[in-house]
Amino acid sequence: MPLRLYNSLTKQIEDFRPADPGSVSFYTCGPTVYDDAHIGNFRSFLAADLLRRFVESPLCELVNETPEQRARREKSGRRVTHVMNITDVGHMTDDADGGEAGEDRMAVAGRRLEEAKKSGKLPPGVSVDPRNPYQIAKFYETRFREDARALGLKVSLDAEQDESLHPKATAHVPGMIRVIARLITNGNAYVSGQPGSRVVYFDVRSFPTYGRLSGNTVDALREGEGGRVSAANQAGKRSPADFLLWKEDPSHIMKWESPWGWGYPGWHIECSVMSLRARGGGDEATLSLPDGAPIIDLHSGGEDNIFPHHECELAQSCCAFNASPAGAPFASMWFHPRFLLVEGTKMSKSKGNFYTARDLFAKGVEPAAIRLELIKTHYRTQANFTMQGLADSQRTILRWRRFLASARSGPEAAHPATDACRASFSAAMQSDLNIAEAIASINVWVSAIGAPGPREAALFGMLDDVVGVLGLTVPAAQQSDLGVYAPGVTPDPAIEGLLRQRRDARTAKDFGASDAIRDQLAAMGLVIKDLPGGKVEVRRAAPGKP
Repeated sequence: MPLRLYNSLTKQIEDFRPADPGSVSFYTCGPTVYDDAHIGNFRSFLAADLLRRFVESPLCELVNETPEQRARREKSGRRVTHVMNITDVGHMTDDADGGEAGEDRMAVAGRRLEEAKKSGKLPPGVSVDPRNPYQIAKFYETRFREDARALGLKVSLDAEQDESLHPKATAHVPGMIRVIARLITNGNAYVSGQPGSRVVYFDVRSFPTYGRLSGNTVDALREGEGGRVSAANQAGKRSPADFLLWKEDPSHIMKWESPWGWGYPGWHIECSVMSLRARGGGDEATLSLPDGAPIIDLHSGGEDNIFPHHECELAQSCCAFNASPAGAPFASMWFHPRFLLVEGTKMSKSKGNFYTARDLFAKGVEPAAIRLELIKTHYRTQANFTMQGLADSQRTILRWRRFLASARSGPEAAHPATDACRASFSAAMQSDLNIAEAIASINVWVSAIGAPGPREAALFGMLDDVVGVLGLTVPAAQQSDLGVYAPGVTPDPAIEGLLRQRRDARTAKDFGASDAIRDQLAAMGLVIKDLPGGKVEVRRAAPGKP
């Protein structure tokens, strides 16, 4: 069975048909680098990474591949050019209402960093000017890319050698200006206002199929509906649903010169330019498809991107680059993972269930466990991230590591279950990326094989190229004369002092004092366990637990 996926545009599961089955173009809407990415962001990014890894795999069949392409794929996999943008300009605090009266998120981040700087909460060695939006963006971009690499996001790993795979909005403003000019020339955009306060809007009525992706049609988008139309932004628009492409504002924190004055681009236009990097790039001024053919093969983003961001991106891209834009899809397949809950509720800092990836790293949670916990639920199901689930994922990974280690040194043997696992894993992933069933097939196989050998090791390597957990860095424990410190815990003098007092109390058989010190460590968020030989294991308590 070839790969079939749910297409958010057509609202049905269908065969994935890239233009060239041997070389797939894939664009993912990436982070706005004004804060650290949280695990909900990474759920979406990792779902896209899982899809990319499977499409690359020799296991992935496509309905329109030729026999020659099939032979090459079965031997060495398939090429995927995966691009994920970095939004460092143009994403406003009021984007849901049009992005015209709000504040650039870089300015918001600047105030937050300034407070952190004043209170001494910036990480050691960090020097960033809170008034410089480029430094702010670079600070958070660096942290995002560190987290993404730790979690095995291939596009971020690849971008270490090829920066074009992580294009930045600020570097592509000239291309945005060229696309906006094309849209004005084509009659799909117009300039409103007088010099000094000009705005360029996309004319949604020039694109009759606006609303196909989200269901928010022009007729449905009356004031306040669809989450974007705001009364404050209606002056000068031909239709309430028209959206911002460029705003003249010489006082803005980040601004560029354009034919419509010094100002900044709208949020949506950036992806119409940067997505072309997945095609090879450099053609926003000249690309012209003579029909309504897809511009790229795959486009992904969280379900919150569907409207307004992806709806607007689809409209302006098709009008700019397709000769027959009305029926054009922009991407052959639109892929939207659902939201993430944490312990059954929406993430909230006030509820204490809001985690960034680095929050969990600092608590000693292994990146592989975080990755598995975030990908193991089907992407179209609202996942529930729990501490118990995280612990279960960690146990699964330890079990897989033991199996793989045994297989690498085991005897050569014929195990029918190995071929069955390959077939069932492939079938599950071909069926709308059913990762839960694919993981179950691995676990059944691991249980069935008593003495794995080289064939099992080879297959597990192929399966993990898709799942992506066993190759991640395993954090190392640190040791002192007194303790063995789990990843995320540093043997600082305060902890060492308490361990020394506890050792002395136990030597004196003062178990009441020993228990009191254990409680004191627990109040610091630490759990201890006595080890053979006299040392003490020190680890962080699971979040939300003593």
